[in-house]
Amino acid sequence: MTTAHLVHVEHVMGMAVSFDIREPLPAAGALDDAVRWLHDVDARFSTYRRDSQISRLGRGEIALTDVDDDVRFVLRTCLDLNAITEGAFDAFGLTERHGSTLDPSGFVKGWATERAADILEGAGARNFCVNAGGDIVLRGTPMALRAWRVGIRHPSRPARLATTLELRGPDSVATSATYERGAHIIDPAAQRPTTQVAAATVIGPDLGIADAYATAMFIMGLPGLDWIEAQPGYDAFLITRSRRTHWSSDFDRSRRRNRDDVRT
Repeated sequence: MTTAHLVHVEHVMGMAVSFDIREPLPAAGALDDAVRWLHDVDARFSTYRRDSQISRLGRGEIALTDVDDDVRFVLRTCLDLNAITEGAFDAFGLTERHGSTLDPSGFVKGWATERAADILEGAGARNFCVNAGGDIVLRGTPMALRAWRVGIRHPSRPARLATTLELRGPDSVATSATYERGAHIIDPAAQRPTTQVAAATVIGPDLGIADAYATAMFIMGLPGLDWIEAQPGYDAFLITRSRRTHWSSDFDRSRRRNRDDVRT
């Protein structure tokens, strides 16, 4: 018996976004709608585009009354996240490209990917994985009695994994790290890159929130493990620059599998 399986890779928001959709497949056109949504988000929120609403708003060329509802929602959520993370996640405090002071991308990528997953689910998809540059939304399972397997990259050995997660959706995985772009994650309080953590992974029910929390955890360092314990439904896994691993209490019990020794 042939099993229906739909795979697509789209380059958008400066990264590859892959869709792995198992049975039941969504209604015709749903994948196109999800991809179109991601391109629309890129056009409105990219800090690399001078004409995006976020860039123009950050330069003071337009006001909040001139942007659409999604932009206002994202900025309100970023304000809430700044308070929740005690300032560790800050979309407003750093000078960005094109003279803008706004960079909500630490929330936008996860939020946009979560919404793309909602589009697929609303069209009938139940078992799928959307991988947006390493940040992942999961629904259901890849097949009966099997979980999705998600690898967390080793901080200094790209061919190895630090740990492997076995997850059943709905769930999401977000990682903040310096693997690809170097020391680009700035501590808003110190206005310089952080140095303690090599990678911070957060697992939880919403990828937008998990994405922002992973950024905050990267900046907080090991003290962030106490903070994440107070965030219902979210767990964290940290790898320090000395290649030691640390995790929140529920991470080890419910989601951590087959850990390699990242110090080797």
